[in-house]
Amino acid sequence: MSPNIDPATAHPFVRATVGEVMHEGVLSCPPEASLADVAALMAEHRVHSVVVFDQGSAGEVWGVLTALDLVAAAQTDPAAQSAGSVAASPVVTIDPGARLDRAAQLMAEYRSSHLVVVDPASGRPAGVISDLDLARAISQG
Repeated sequence: MSPNIDPATAHPFVRATVGEVMHEGVLSCPPEASLADVAALMAEHRVHSVVVFDQGSAGEVWGVLTALDLVAAAQTDPAAQSAGSVAASPVVTIDPGARLDRAAQLMAEYRSSHLVVVDPASGRPAGVISDLDLARAISQG
């Protein structure tokens, strides 16, 4: 917390951590997944993002594919594109112990509506936090 912020009187948004408001677990797809398959996955699970995750030897997060990315891809030929070609990359990640104001700062800086929450012990995706999650946390203050 900033030295000039008193934790006892700070807005709950400033005191809360990413781990307290994130959605645990991630829906993922490989970079070669079709956009139609990703769209079906989003619709089935009623989510706005899917983590594009290379499950090869490195097991790295490739990027994040959002519903807005799908909308933009639909203006061209979505059948000719893959999740990896449309996903925002490199992905912006955050630790579950980070404060929400840090998540907000990263979203603004990278113009991203979703951050992948990475488990610091394993380095693997543990969840996702979205701008809507931040809005909900602000409203509950």
